[in-house]
Amino acid sequence: MGVEAGIILYHAAPSRSSGVVQLLRELDALYELRLIDLKTSEQLTPEFRAVNPMGKVPVIVHGDAVITEQVAIFIYLADLFPAAGLAPPLGDPDRGPYLRWLAFYGSCFEPAVVDKSMGREPGRRAMMPYADYDTVIATLEGQLAKGKYFLGERFSAADVLWGTALTWMTKWKLVPATEVFEAYVQRHAERPATKWTQEQDQARQAKAE
Repeated sequence: MGVEAGIILYHAAPSRSSGVVQLLRELDALYELRLIDLKTSEQLTPEFRAVNPMGKVPVIVHGDAVITEQVAIFIYLADLFPAAGLAPPLGDPDRGPYLRWLAFYGSCFEPAVVDKSMGREPGRRAMMPYADYDTVIATLEGQLAKGKYFLGERFSAADVLWGTALTWMTKWKLVPATEVFEAYVQRHAERPATKWTQEQDQARQAKAE
């Protein structure tokens, strides 16, 4: 039985917001889903940009709070449902590493991968927020080589975020499909919440076609 929280999620299937759908499933949270059609550029309409001026999903609305930015949403939701155990609380030794790897996604990984996908020449290393692409990938692989998840044997909301991202990025060959990454992606794929989210997105896509 889901936990009621009055959450509204703006979602496009599939997109980065699919990870938020999976997180809500992992948290056993009830929510209202509002679908945004990227094919018709619904995300750029005045109505949606009144919610998020960036014209991007995911977005959640909870009471009077509007939360954009994928990492902020993950932190907010995982903390909102402490009973699920997906966010180490303040005072827990894993809290700092947990926040580190969530922040690393938005500040280092996505910029590095987007630059690589666009064929952009790297700037001066000292000026780059992520140093360089190879260092980002080596840092990720080194962490995941230590255990099953980013916090070792402890599954967290960070793994929902990273599992979704690395699934797509290895598939698109923007991240090398090393043994470590492939094993991590496989563990992500086997989670019931992952399978459920993929089935739901596929059903929505089929209905829209």
